[in-house]
Amino acid sequence: MAISANQDGNLTAQLQRARRNTLSDILERTSRRMPEKFALAYGEERLTYAQLEERVNQTAHAFIQDGLKKGTMVAVLSKNSLDFCVVNFALARIGAVMVPINYMLNVDEVSYILQHAKITSFIASLEYAPLLDKAIQQNDPQIKKRYLMDVKADTRLPAILQHWELLSNKRQGMPTELVEASLNDDDLAHVLYTSGTESKPKGVMLTHSNLISEYVSCIVDGGMASSDVFIHALPLFHSAQLHCFLGPSIYLGASGIILDQANPELILETIEKEQATQLFCPPTVWISLLRHPDFDKRDLSSLQKCYYGAAIMPREILKELSERLPQAKFWNFYGQTEVAPLATVLQPEDQLRKLGSAGKPSLNVQTKIVDDDGNEVPPGQVGEIVHRTSHAMKGYLHDPEKTAEAFKGGWFHSGDLGVMDEEGYLTIVDRKKDMIKTGGENVSSREVEEAIYEFPGVSEVAVISVPDPYWIEAVTAIIVPKEGANLQKEDILSFCKEKLAGFKVPKLIEFTDSLPKNPSGKVLKRTLRDMYENLNS
Repeated sequence: MAISANQDGNLTAQLQRARRNTLSDILERTSRRMPEKFALAYGEERLTYAQLEERVNQTAHAFIQDGLKKGTMVAVLSKNSLDFCVVNFALARIGAVMVPINYMLNVDEVSYILQHAKITSFIASLEYAPLLDKAIQQNDPQIKKRYLMDVKADTRLPAILQHWELLSNKRQGMPTELVEASLNDDDLAHVLYTSGTESKPKGVMLTHSNLISEYVSCIVDGGMASSDVFIHALPLFHSAQLHCFLGPSIYLGASGIILDQANPELILETIEKEQATQLFCPPTVWISLLRHPDFDKRDLSSLQKCYYGAAIMPREILKELSERLPQAKFWNFYGQTEVAPLATVLQPEDQLRKLGSAGKPSLNVQTKIVDDDGNEVPPGQVGEIVHRTSHAMKGYLHDPEKTAEAFKGGWFHSGDLGVMDEEGYLTIVDRKKDMIKTGGENVSSREVEEAIYEFPGVSEVAVISVPDPYWIEAVTAIIVPKEGANLQKEDILSFCKEKLAGFKVPKLIEFTDSLPKNPSGKVLKRTLRDMYENLNS
């Protein structure tokens, strides 16, 4: 029997709906499987999966009533909160595109993102609404809606925020039934802007399919389970916490405790109070936990699964963590926003055997090392790390040239330098832009940092280049001493001379109280280079 064009269209839509797997679908399925399971907590509020599903639906209905729809670009500016998670899934449910913004950016930086992404709808916490207003004024967009989240219903707003609507009021009385929207797995879910540690941030377009493929890799290679109790302490606007941990935890039906900041005292207290089993921190935060006086006072015995990433973990810190948390297993997650963000994983059994390695490609990733012409190099040779993966972004928003450059030769080019050993384990050498060219020789800033971390009394170190009339670039170490440590430059230089080739030894050493970092814990080396550029003048 012949099928009419209309019937064929209906059949296509029915097949698509039956086979669909989006962020909206994973929450709906989990809420049906385990409706009474504790899903998320923030402060004193706790939601089961059934309650989370209802709140997401009410929020989605409110968005639809206000004209938000598939493809609407929505900026979200807030610290971690329960509403941040609700908004994430509510926007996904109607097919809108969430653009989470780093809350540490200034007005001009936020304005750039709003303009570049052509954003017309805005969601902010009370704390950041005034900043977002100033950024909006610089662009004069066609504004659809401004919502305040994390504000109790009927709160009286200050005069300067009267033009904002309370999300809690908007969703009150809205239906709790599932919102149906015409979605495809390859539709955009998020646009995440790169941290911009080296240049203007780029908008990374991630689809539902990208994210769910990456969630599967995280779950399988990260040993995650529905019985886990996650702590979500790192910023959710960043892909690591949002897509390596929050997304997978919802997919599994695990429980999560949301903290609005990575405060070491609060993290340690929460592990003990909630009997948390799982924690992700970048190395800088792990260091702050180790150095906190509560580390040995709190009961951390429930903590079984520990993850690090976002920056390279110093070998000496990993050894110390393994000794002081003997019951815990550690995973190294390496990647970047463009791969949603997981690429490779170093498993617990390899942590000390392959100390300093980023592990092997994760479940849905193929990785190799190439030279400048795109040819694969043999084991032991340094080259650029490239990937093929279903995690890989759809491209950079409004930037086909940078997209083409990133996917040259049919591989995603990471911009990181690495080396693969005979067993297929990857070691990160450096960011291409962090390699120091001194006196005609290449020096890896990471190698020098690793050596200095072995010196007693060093809490943190970042190695950069500063302009030099003789060396062109001088290897420079910026060091944060441990509390009470009396470090001397001469002693550190002597130590480095024993550990490193002469041309790798720092020409300059400076001490400081802290290193500039973005909220994901990455040291901002561009900022450091700007701060110390006149050190030699």
